[in-house]
Amino acid sequence: MSTSKKRSDCPISSSLDVWGDKWSLLIVRDLMFSKQCTYGDFLKSDEKIATNILASRLLMLEQNGIITKQDHPDSKAKVLYKLTEKGIDLMPLLIEINLWAEKYSIIPESQAMILKEVKKDKAGFIGKQIDVLKREVL
Repeated sequence: MSTSKKRSDCPISSSLDVWGDKWSLLIVRDLMFSKQCTYGDFLKSDEKIATNILASRLLMLEQNGIITKQDHPDSKAKVLYKLTEKGIDLMPLLIEINLWAEKYSIIPESQAMILKEVKKDKAGFIGKQIDVLKREVL
């Protein structure tokens, strides 16, 4: 766990210290849906993260046990980033953020269709997604 100074003992504040900036959550989002990513994969996201910010956030997420870095099977020059079990446990949070966004903004039809499935059985949907991600980790 990172030894960065906490702003307070409030659980929300402490959580935000780990994953609360927009870039960290977008990295977690990409890993949840892609299962694993390289540094270059993150740079290709629509949000166009700067290289210095990406490097900083990847390091912080790794230090806090949200992601892990592994050797790339096809290239010694690349590494793969994957979610840890701790990172996978953020799935319900990301689902809730998506549901909130659907309620208050316009979202792509592809996302709306997924959220329609979520609303049918939120716990079941989250459970299935977590199971898939955990199989990738193990």
